[in-house]
Amino acid sequence: MTAIDNRSSVECAGRTITRQEVEDFLYAEADLLDHWNYDGWLALFESGARYEIPTTDYRPGWSPHETGSFVDDDWPLLLARVKRLKSRKAHAENPHSRTHRLVSNVRLSAHTASVNSTNGTEHAESTEDCFRVAASFVVHRARDGRFDAYVGWYEHLLVPTEDGLRFRLRRSVLGHESLAAGARLSFIL
Repeated sequence: MTAIDNRSSVECAGRTITRQEVEDFLYAEADLLDHWNYDGWLALFESGARYEIPTTDYRPGWSPHETGSFVDDDWPLLLARVKRLKSRKAHAENPHSRTHRLVSNVRLSAHTASVNSTNGTEHAESTEDCFRVAASFVVHRARDGRFDAYVGWYEHLLVPTEDGLRFRLRRSVLGHESLAAGARLSFIL
């Protein structure tokens, strides 16, 4: 992904999407996750969406599919992850971790994609059906007598629909240089 603007709104799919609307969406998502409402959380995705957590050496512009990732879920894997987390088979999350999320520095920009011209060169072109969101996060997690903080930023692609905003891509990028020994990403970051 390229640099994110600091716009208060973005035009997408014939609508004006405001930063307030996106912040409300992200705050509602954080509340669903902190209350382990995974059916509600999954309803925030469009069918075919992806969920990614790149490794800690990730740099903007790298492909997590080529450089490695902690989580690289396509739609079927995301559905399986949610099903597992809701069952007693998710031993690392049974009982559930207690989490508390803070989301800030929400920024919007148009989504561009590389397009091949008729002369064979590539150029960036805005896509009209989705837009980009960057935000910072801190997730506090209490589990097994430990209290950990996960810090980083989001790089999302959102789609406006008649039912509200939906994730096309939900990427959580850790700001840590490495994860502590014994750290587990067995919950949704």
